[in-house]
Amino acid sequence: MNRTQYPAAVLAAVSALALTACGGSQGGETASAESSAASTVEVEDNYGTQTVNAPPASVVATDNRTFETLADWGIELVAAPRALMPDTIAYADDESVTDLGNHREPDLEAVVAADPDLIVNGQRFADYRDDFADLVPDATIVELDPREDQPFDEELKRQTSVLGEIFDRSAEAEEINGAFDAAMQRVVEEYQPGDTVMAVTVSGGEIGYIAPEVGRTLGPLFEIFDFAPALEVDGATDDHQGDDISVEAIADSNPDWILVMDRDAAVSPDDAEYTPAQEVVENAEALRNVTAVREDNVVYMPKDTYTNEGIQTYTEFFNTLADAMGEQN
Repeated sequence: MNRTQYPAAVLAAVSALALTACGGSQGGETASAESSAASTVEVEDNYGTQTVNAPPASVVATDNRTFETLADWGIELVAAPRALMPDTIAYADDESVTDLGNHREPDLEAVVAADPDLIVNGQRFADYRDDFADLVPDATIVELDPREDQPFDEELKRQTSVLGEIFDRSAEAEEINGAFDAAMQRVVEEYQPGDTVMAVTVSGGEIGYIAPEVGRTLGPLFEIFDFAPALEVDGATDDHQGDDISVEAIADSNPDWILVMDRDAAVSPDDAEYTPAQEVVENAEALRNVTAVREDNVVYMPKDTYTNEGIQTYTEFFNTLADAMGEQN
């Protein structure tokens, strides 16, 4: 039946509806625009302004610093490098999350199959940003790695705040950042200016030197808390196993405090040859007369730190450090 065959009453009703729709078109367009605006959120990451679906329908996360936050917020992931997660992260044993494997040989095809609209990228996967952009061009990539030219503590909080914007968890993000600030303040209050500090990592039974500021994980604490370094070495790096240095050199610097990250506790705790960092440090003959060892001023980061370097890890460690320093005051 063509239009001329419809009964006059029906045509009149259609015309009336059309007129009503025309009369309300401006309001309808406004409502539509508001609905569209409400369905996305703009955030600033390391590469500028990113427009993200709110909430994201399908999320891939590759940045170890974000896993604990996302897990605590109950964010469902379609894919993530579960092989790089400690067992303290709920996603690690979640078979519904496709495992992207190790960053050295990641399963990038799995990201394509997951068809995400958001990729929270960074840390060990930072070098794959361009690959993700090529393979999943419709996905928004958000990268929030701490920037080298910005204060490390503020960068951790920025990461949490931006994730809060994306996932409508701003109140929760503020709570996480508040706990972090409170833990930092405790260290500030308990640290005795002038006490010398040494940071080390233990890997493969060997002690590596973590340089103030540039060294990985513990290095930024020297700037955050204005710690007095027990030892400074020319040409220090951010090597994941620390810089090669003799135990005797550490002993000669005689630090008042030694801060320790146990790398192997996170990556190979079940290895038959794994020796806990505490045993390595305590059994090092050259360190026995060092002030930090004699006065029990050796403080260890959480065992999962190396694969869980997020803001919660630092909050936990800062509170542990503040407790230890407080006991000596």
